[in-house]
Amino acid sequence: MARVVVLGAGIAGHTSAMYLRRLLGKEHEVLVVSPNSRYQWIPSNIWIGIGKMTREQTTFPLEPLYKKKGIEYRQARAVTFYPDENYVMVEYVAGEKKGQQEKVEYDYLINATGPKLNFEATEGLYPGRNRTYSVCSYTHAEEAWKALSELIEELKKGKEATIVIGMGHPKATCQGAAFEYILNVDHELRRRGVRDRVRLIWLSNEAELGDFGVDGMLMKVGRKEMHSSELVQLVFEERDIEWILGAGVYKVEDGKVHFETLDGQNHTIEFDFAMLIPAFSGHGFKAYDKDGGDITDKLFSPKSGFMIVDADYTPKPYEEWSVDDWPEKYQNPHYPNIFAPGIAFAPPHTISRPRKSASGREIFPAPPRTGMPSGIMGRLVAENVVRLINEGPDAHLHGVSMGRIGAACIASSGYGLKSGSAITITMFPIVPDYRRYPDTQGRDLNYTIGHWGLAGHWMKYLLHHMFLYKAKMKPFWWMIPE
Repeated sequence: MARVVVLGAGIAGHTSAMYLRRLLGKEHEVLVVSPNSRYQWIPSNIWIGIGKMTREQTTFPLEPLYKKKGIEYRQARAVTFYPDENYVMVEYVAGEKKGQQEKVEYDYLINATGPKLNFEATEGLYPGRNRTYSVCSYTHAEEAWKALSELIEELKKGKEATIVIGMGHPKATCQGAAFEYILNVDHELRRRGVRDRVRLIWLSNEAELGDFGVDGMLMKVGRKEMHSSELVQLVFEERDIEWILGAGVYKVEDGKVHFETLDGQNHTIEFDFAMLIPAFSGHGFKAYDKDGGDITDKLFSPKSGFMIVDADYTPKPYEEWSVDDWPEKYQNPHYPNIFAPGIAFAPPHTISRPRKSASGREIFPAPPRTGMPSGIMGRLVAENVVRLINEGPDAHLHGVSMGRIGAACIASSGYGLKSGSAITITMFPIVPDYRRYPDTQGRDLNYTIGHWGLAGHWMKYLLHHMFLYKAKMKPFWWMIPE
């Protein structure tokens, strides 16, 4: 009998647990440890943030589902790793055991703890304070909508306002979520007849529009080749959205955001409402060997705090970066029974070109690893753990690199079955391969395609329900792709 412990119940962790339970015999244990009591479909948080959905429509409780499906569950957070002895210490965050620590043993460990929302990396940035908000969780999104709806009521009475949406740190990622939110805010303001009273500003650490942390992309839009920067510019110009690029936010005060641009100049914008995505980091876990020696650097990157996997972490100049640097199995090189899919793994480097301001501040997006890629990795890791359990340590493990797979993204640009819209983008591969596709900026234009319209909204709305159906492990859930 084997015991597989999954840390985290986000897209990667929950997907791993689902496939482990489906593929392993009942004699094997699957245990999920997560501080969250509810699964949340994070891509729909932007709709909570404009009052179009509620937490009940985007989340569900984990414990009843896991109990029904034969998956053990602890509402706790990982604290300390002891990989030599195959256990992790966890701390309960709710219930009678709240605050108590427990030793959780494993044969295989899947670390899918995702990112720490590192608000403190930017002075004064915290959701609900200084008129700044977030949509990184459903509770954050609820707070954002409450504040935004109150501002809308003031706008109806004649107030004029400035709204800033974008990145709250020089190296923040998740530009896609902020992009969706600014377009949905614009749509909601127009629907309520107050858009003409708002200065709406996109504030981003991207060097050019449409970078999205993946170095932008050349794509086909209809029969025309177009760069993502051109597409985003068209959208922003049509919506009368201003943009400020190469901006590294370093401080937030009440109604003020301070940032440095790549030219080394410092700026301040006064605002009435802001939604700024924080930096992501590892959780600061520590690891020890059987003698109590600190071996944290064997498991976690000292630079980011995320877990080290089968990537090439050799420091290289940008010109020498390659898709071959990226991991395939998400397996720790020192402890082959430990895996880290999704945001939990340490990337070998960014995807976008690294840039510094004239003063030396690094200002560029970190690499995104959310959504579809996290689901794919979660499934792959689960299937590889099953192979190791069934076939032994010499089992052939499959791989899936972000430089060898594609992704689809549907960015909502307004909610409404008749008036809504979305920008649908597919790209292949996620990490550009400039050797294979030297003439098309590292991507295959047969699979890198953009479209904008109402049909995209219908598709995103349908996928919202499909992926929640899948996450609830309803009949034939495994037939829905990641």
